[in-house]
Amino acid sequence: MRLPGVISFMIASLCLASCSSTSGVDALDMQKPSNETTSSVVRPSAPIASVPMTRTNNARKLAEAAPMDDTAQPFSLAEEEETVAYSAPELPDSVDPPVEPAALVSPPKLLSRAAPAMLAGPITRYGFRDAKPINFGRSSPRHLAVHGVDVSRWQGNVNWEKLRAQGANFAYIKATDGGDHLDPMFTRNWRAADAAGLKRGAYHFFYWCRTAGEQADWFIRNVPKVDGALPPVIDVEWNGDSSCQRRPSREKVLEKMQVFMDRLERYYGQRPIIYTAPDFYRDNLQGAFLDYPFWLRAVARHPSKVYPDRKWLFWQYSGSGLSHGVTGRIDLNVFHGDERQWRAWAGGRQMVADAD
Repeated sequence: MRLPGVISFMIASLCLASCSSTSGVDALDMQKPSNETTSSVVRPSAPIASVPMTRTNNARKLAEAAPMDDTAQPFSLAEEEETVAYSAPELPDSVDPPVEPAALVSPPKLLSRAAPAMLAGPITRYGFRDAKPINFGRSSPRHLAVHGVDVSRWQGNVNWEKLRAQGANFAYIKATDGGDHLDPMFTRNWRAADAAGLKRGAYHFFYWCRTAGEQADWFIRNVPKVDGALPPVIDVEWNGDSSCQRRPSREKVLEKMQVFMDRLERYYGQRPIIYTAPDFYRDNLQGAFLDYPFWLRAVARHPSKVYPDRKWLFWQYSGSGLSHGVTGRIDLNVFHGDERQWRAWAGGRQMVADAD
């Protein structure tokens, strides 16, 4: 009897059994801790304490209480963008791109309490400046009615009331990263944005070296389920500065995203929004998830040129915005629709009935 051969056979059998017992979506994951050192994440030294807050004019005081290191620099959701990623047909700036109905997929849950004042009142008009302005011609995002921002710890102590007055009707707030990172400003930003009258939502930066299930559980653990909140966002992109350099196959990417989004949809009762950038979209998302709303980064050209044939709900048109209430730069975004579409989408059918 050849004992070494038997041992080798047994070891191989055990390995195959282990692989077959793991879900096809996460079998290649190494359970590697997301020891990120990039600008998009930070490991908090201690859990963030809950801070009581009332709906008064104390949003600024609340935000200023948060610590912020002096060396931090603001970054966009996406670190880089390929401005010429596709061979899309060029449209002259003097001609509007084709106008399609907004991708109003899966509106947030119906409000069970009185609508926020910002939905009942007028839309705050565009009042931002840009450190690196782009001439989008007649397809300028300024022609759209409802603008907003996305923030993380890198925006520091946000004065949400000033940001609201400047033109921010909504805010997406960095919540989690991977399976063990919580943005240290999330709790404060989440409460202060709501107190200042902005519609708010949370986003998760997807980490390709953790299982989708772990990441969904981590997001659910940290992001409250509240009436009137915007749908959760999954931020998918390649990050060259990340400690995780894995780039799964397109098939694996789509599987992992589906697991994560399905779990969030079951918990929050809202279909998640997909945020992405041109290079990641080109590699993985063309023709995929046609029944999901998309939030697209396109800071040099209109989304119709960068993402041909893709309907979108939000457009991130600048990573270098300037606004009262924020020191440094901030990402600027716009909703694909007019005021009535915004009220219908952000408030649910109840708001349409109220408006009528």
